[in-house]
Amino acid sequence: MSIKAVVFDAYGTLFDVYSIQVLAEELYPSHGADIALKWRDKQIEYTRLITQSDPHNGSGSQYFRPFWELTRLSLEYTLDRLKLNRAFGQVEKLMQQYAHLTPFSENLAVLQTIKAKGLPTAILSNGSLDMLTAAVKSAGMENVLDHVISVDPIRLFKTSPESYGLVQKNIPVSKDEVLFVSSNAWDALGATWFGFTTHWVNRQGLPFEALTPRPHYSGPDLKSVLHSLKFID
Repeated sequence: MSIKAVVFDAYGTLFDVYSIQVLAEELYPSHGADIALKWRDKQIEYTRLITQSDPHNGSGSQYFRPFWELTRLSLEYTLDRLKLNRAFGQVEKLMQQYAHLTPFSENLAVLQTIKAKGLPTAILSNGSLDMLTAAVKSAGMENVLDHVISVDPIRLFKTSPESYGLVQKNIPVSKDEVLFVSSNAWDALGATWFGFTTHWVNRQGLPFEALTPRPHYSGPDLKSVLHSLKFID
């Protein structure tokens, strides 16, 4: 394996999207876990709906909205669906917490190890650049990530080929020289189809997708990426 760059998905991979349930439970007792789950599902559903519903012809979807806006709309829908009060103050608290999601505990050490080995590191995310920048800064990762790449310029979300193509527009590598790391199985599959070398971080112990091909590597947390790179035994 000749890997020349390691690229990470952000939400669910570096930042725990379900950590939001702690605040959600505080604001809406007995509903925290349900809010976190339904919010995330609707957020991803909206990205797919936008990208799949428009013959964009290289100019991006006419229905595109930044991920931060979709995150807010998804939260509002979730609260309505659960018949919970959508008070402005509560929505704002949850949105501000989403901008500072808890990183997984092993992340920083893993990123530091990869950087120490001389490999460029990057995020490729559906997230808007400002929300990604805030999350990276909040997690103290500014010095271990060389690139933070948002899909905003192309107005298409993952798993569009154009979204994965943004990596090579920022880093001079061939597809198979990129190790793309995601905890979202659909993202790992899309990146594999695109031609990246892929690593699925399977934090929940889920089965592989029935669709093939499987990712090239997998493991239970971000430390498993170091095994895939042969940095540790």
